[in-house]
Amino acid sequence: MGKAIIYMVLSAIAVFAGPGLVAAQDGKATPPIALTENPPSRYVVVKGDTLWDISARFLRDPWRWPDIWGLNRDEIKNPHWIYPGDVIVLDFSGRTPRLRFESDSGWTLVQQRLSPQIRTSSLDSAAIPTISPNLVKSFIANTLIADEKQLAAAPKIVSGQDGRIILGPGDVAFASGVTNARTQRYYAVRQGRTFIDPDTDEVLGNEAVYLGDVRVKEVADISTLKISRADREINPGDRLLTATNLDEIPYMPRPPSRKITGKIIAAANEGVTEIGPLTVVVLNRGRRDGVEIGNVLSVSRTGDTIQPAGSTDPGERVKLPDENYGIVFVFKVYERLSYALVMNTTRSVKVFDTVLTPS
Repeated sequence: MGKAIIYMVLSAIAVFAGPGLVAAQDGKATPPIALTENPPSRYVVVKGDTLWDISARFLRDPWRWPDIWGLNRDEIKNPHWIYPGDVIVLDFSGRTPRLRFESDSGWTLVQQRLSPQIRTSSLDSAAIPTISPNLVKSFIANTLIADEKQLAAAPKIVSGQDGRIILGPGDVAFASGVTNARTQRYYAVRQGRTFIDPDTDEVLGNEAVYLGDVRVKEVADISTLKISRADREINPGDRLLTATNLDEIPYMPRPPSRKITGKIIAAANEGVTEIGPLTVVVLNRGRRDGVEIGNVLSVSRTGDTIQPAGSTDPGERVKLPDENYGIVFVFKVYERLSYALVMNTTRSVKVFDTVLTPS
């Protein structure tokens, strides 16, 4: 009965929002929801699905998932309620299409005697994620931003055992500056690129290139370490940053709560020149600008200014229209910059292309 009442309220909200519109969280009407050409009327969730995949079956813009469910902000931040085996149906009974579970009647109120009961589920029946964790897992763990002062003050590897200068898994190393006996695990890092805002020349952050994992065996003036993992060779002079637990990506895709305009300033992997779908990029907007994990941003390219074909006047110029050609999904946020995964695009992404709140 509770689900039926909730669904009736959501349907009422859709009616008051007006034809083809959805009541947005800030009280303003958002653009109409565009369905795919032949959306399924019914879909059974299977293991391996993601919220983005399921959304793309129904919507032209997969990030509009929360709109078609009519979710509020708190529900968007906790999407752990869709599991393999759930049946999702597309409902046209209201003025705006809605998705719901097949078990939700939506309208019929049934009186029944309720008694306490425990809901059980299989341990391997995990809620489906927003996007596949494998796409960004290494970037979540290994993309680190630190300022110069933080790196300069961080503990430093001073030597390897027996004077070794190239260290790998299983090797013993020695470090200065390890003072906290409770911190047992560190990342070995090396200063990488400095990210600078292309419009203001502000330093947004320094890349701390992840090298590997280090365990502390003994804390002293010169502490003893053991290299437990190495993605790259580790050398004396490299620094140690406190390791953190892996961040999760629990949020559904959604636009930022405020208007944001920024730029793609780099590919996350240095040296990458071709940026396409499922490539990670760095944005010059972060927490201070209102960017949050789960935000989606449109990717746009400014139209060129050209001399019209056939024109003989070199002073005659026309500007071609700007083009929105893709979507990025933000999965890691720092104060002044963020990392995002390029989702669907119709052309190659270029550094300095614009990212902005979807319209």
